[in-house]
Amino acid sequence: MSTELRRLRNYIDGEFRDAADGRTTEVVNPATGEAYATAPLSGQSDVDAAMAAAAAAFPAWRDTTPAERQRALLKIADAFEERAEDLIAAEVENTGKPTGLTRSEEIPPMVDQIRFFAGAARMLEGRSAGEYMEGMTSIIRREPVGVCAQVAPWNYPMMMAVWKFAPAIAAGNTVVLKPSDTTPASTVLMAEILGSILPKGVFNVVTGDRETGRMMVEHPTPAMASITGSVRAGMQVAASAAKDVKRVHLELGGKAPVVVFEDTDIAKAVEDISVAGFFNAGQDCTAATRVLVQHSIHDEFVAALAKAAAETKTGQPDDEDVLYGPLNNSNQLAQVSGFIERLPAHAKVEAGGHRVGDKGYFYAPTVVSGLNQDDEIIQKEVFGPVITVQSFTDEEQAVEWANGVEYALASSVWTKDHSRAMRLSKALDFGCVWINTHIPLVAEMPHGGFKKSGYGKDLSAYGFDDYTRIKHVMTSLDA
Repeated sequence: MSTELRRLRNYIDGEFRDAADGRTTEVVNPATGEAYATAPLSGQSDVDAAMAAAAAAFPAWRDTTPAERQRALLKIADAFEERAEDLIAAEVENTGKPTGLTRSEEIPPMVDQIRFFAGAARMLEGRSAGEYMEGMTSIIRREPVGVCAQVAPWNYPMMMAVWKFAPAIAAGNTVVLKPSDTTPASTVLMAEILGSILPKGVFNVVTGDRETGRMMVEHPTPAMASITGSVRAGMQVAASAAKDVKRVHLELGGKAPVVVFEDTDIAKAVEDISVAGFFNAGQDCTAATRVLVQHSIHDEFVAALAKAAAETKTGQPDDEDVLYGPLNNSNQLAQVSGFIERLPAHAKVEAGGHRVGDKGYFYAPTVVSGLNQDDEIIQKEVFGPVITVQSFTDEEQAVEWANGVEYALASSVWTKDHSRAMRLSKALDFGCVWINTHIPLVAEMPHGGFKKSGYGKDLSAYGFDDYTRIKHVMTSLDA
């Protein structure tokens, strides 16, 4: 006897809709490997309808006062708190994440981030008005860019949706948001919540696959395209957006170096780094996946990290003892497994290196040592619960190896030497440098990288500014 699958729907112009042609895809719970819902496989008609709704809603939303937009976002934050258990249930089904950690580590920062951007709505800044030419006064207007096409990833479906819509809506834009095809459930629930607060058309959700995302980015209506995803996807978005010179905001892959010097408290560093590497099954572009350890403490550090990995648990969402759940989908499981299967002969698997169970997409916490700088697993993003370890001799080599990848999103330095920490914070070519910690984020500080990790910032006033445009107005004093 088959179980009937739940039906998810697009949210366009204030109402839930099926795809115009009725096409759907199945949505799989990665903790079980079984389908639990269907979602629209949206086509051109659906994208056209969502863009038309967002365009029609834009003039009125643009003309709201910052105070009005702030009140709306504060109501959304309150509603997220009130519907927290519903959001958690949807996200856990989406991702297989531990329920308790989703409750403690995702809902509070999401709510805080929405409230931050509610405040940012009233802090639009520009250079001082003044007479820069005799007889003329210049002023700066900071305006919303218009309709924003946004594509969110599957690793943090709820939180990344917040990072997309909150600054855009705060700045006076309207939004068409596409969640990943593997994790649409929590975003559809968000649409229900936002739809009860915002005017129709301000926030729209269209589900679908890569082709749906391409249609959104290439559509003539949006003034801006924003994506969090892979380097490949980001390059495709940038190329597509270039055809009509759209603004582009890209938050792409990472390969964060974790540089550990010999004066570090090894026990404390191992404890923090293992959590930062394995949390969310390593499916985080800032995860502490690439550890570089000074030669004199390498063996001791590797032994301690392998022990920490062996003591780290993965399992079902309702198990309170697990740190992380499954990989998001079967393709991701195959990708992570492939990296381990292709390891060179000089590499050594110190812990893990295998799938866990035969139900769902679980992978053991894994530590790999003995690696060279040009090895595939050092150069490419694994996006799984895998921490690699390399041994360096001195500060110069550490910096060279740390910077020697195509990604430049996040990094960390572990040392008691303040001068060294300051030197490394300057030398490391990454958008974030943590010192004696790894992975904390706050709404007030920017998140975003360089090189193939993309451009533009999430969070902070910098992220808010990305969703605005600057206009110069000059008036004659003699008129």
